[in-house]
Amino acid sequence: MQRKFIVTLTKEERNELESIISKGKHKSQKYQNALILLNCDEGEFQKKKHTNEVISSVLNISMRKIDRIKKRFVEDGLNVALNGKENERIYQKKIDGDLEAHIIALSCSEPPKGHSQWSLRLLADKVVELEYIDNISYESIRRVLKKRTLKPWKRIGWVIPPEQNSSFVAQMEMVLDVYKRNYSASNPVICMDESPKQLISETRANIPSSHGKASRHDYEYRREGVCNIFVACEPLTGKRIVEITERKTKKDWAFFIEKIAKMYDYSEKITLIMDNYNTHTLGSFYETFIPEKAKSLLDKFEFIFTPKHGSWLNMAEIELNVLNKQCLNRRIGDRKILVEEVNAWVNYRNNLDSKINWRFTTSDARIKLKRLYPTIEM
Repeated sequence: MQRKFIVTLTKEERNELESIISKGKHKSQKYQNALILLNCDEGEFQKKKHTNEVISSVLNISMRKIDRIKKRFVEDGLNVALNGKENERIYQKKIDGDLEAHIIALSCSEPPKGHSQWSLRLLADKVVELEYIDNISYESIRRVLKKRTLKPWKRIGWVIPPEQNSSFVAQMEMVLDVYKRNYSASNPVICMDESPKQLISETRANIPSSHGKASRHDYEYRREGVCNIFVACEPLTGKRIVEITERKTKKDWAFFIEKIAKMYDYSEKITLIMDNYNTHTLGSFYETFIPEKAKSLLDKFEFIFTPKHGSWLNMAEIELNVLNKQCLNRRIGDRKILVEEVNAWVNYRNNLDSKINWRFTTSDARIKLKRLYPTIEM
């Protein structure tokens, strides 16, 4: 026969439960348990007695829960009936400082042969194999890595300059000194860069976007060749020049430099900052033009090259990124269409007078990139 638990509340206990219900500032579970106890009370201070069936129907609570709360009250008292039993179990910490250090060191090392990168399961297996611990789940490994914000399966492409490189810092400071100059129409500062563009056409018609649905295009595409995009920008005026060529040769570069010279024919000298590519040589002019023309172009320009692994110092790279995001981030399969789209973008940007606010200075470089400077022993 099932044991019956009888709830008998004292005056003080009823006052405490009624206070919980009236204030409404307690957890919903505690509030519900207080309601159950008040309605189950069979003591002298309860005017009307209720059965479990009635309480279950009115409060929309199962009979089993009502019996459970009554049992807690009878066996363990009011506090346990309201709040439940405290968990007295003591969990032994499985991952201590030493094991955590081993996991971190392992995740920062080279993965085993046959694997391109570490995974959570691979790390868990390796930790056990090296007998750092008898067994461990990959979820425990994940928590350790998350705590240290480590992602050994992720890699980022990065241009890493060599440390303590005098040639790098010399070229860098030369570029940064040019960026400090005030605007001068007679000697403008222009940054120039270039990038390939893959021509890609659709094999099936796209489905335009509709209410609640994004536009869709097929995964299949057709390659239509590659062209080259030259970009030159004047950061202080927000002016830019773009040229699209079939190839990327010394002559293509020389013709683009000639185009810049024609557009700035009113300037006595043009300071041109660009990356140190093998096509960007002074001899390219003599391979393209007659000697008189080549010499006049050389006299027109002051060439400043960014250091090797220092293309981020070229502000034209910023303009190229904007071009890629705003205009070229789609499939274009015809060079003629590409030229039309890019020219429309150039006109739009030039009308906005979008300038580049360069803030990185030589003083910043000597602090933030101190590792690149040679150490001088006095």
